[in-house]
Amino acid sequence: MTADPPKYRPLERFWPYAELPEQPTAAELAALDPDLYEALFGAQKRPFSITLVFPALELPSFATALELARASAEFRETGAGDSLRYRARFWSSEAAKLRDLFQLVGGSDATEVLIDDRPVPYARELWLPLVWFLIPR
Repeated sequence: MTADPPKYRPLERFWPYAELPEQPTAAELAALDPDLYEALFGAQKRPFSITLVFPALELPSFATALELARASAEFRETGAGDSLRYRARFWSSEAAKLRDLFQLVGGSDATEVLIDDRPVPYARELWLPLVWFLIPR
């Protein structure tokens, strides 16, 4: 080591992060996992919902399923490649749309049914048929 002062002094800033805003954008907040959002900002007041989470499926009607999912109250794509998942949330007033989508993607074991964003026992066997009663005849 030399006693001479260094000839180069790095800047006191973090280069790739210098231009980022300090507060998250609305799009970033919408993309947060519901559990993380609740932990950061507290519980939200929103109506009862059922969410279908499903991967890309080898179905002839999968394009129709994606169209129905995108028409849901909230739609989100997460992951990439084999871990790509489509997440469609439906309110209880949209029971017919939920049933139509579930009839297309519900046959797959990879499809998850979440009640208020939580996995609940018997969600397929009990909760969904109860919601079907909300569909006017």
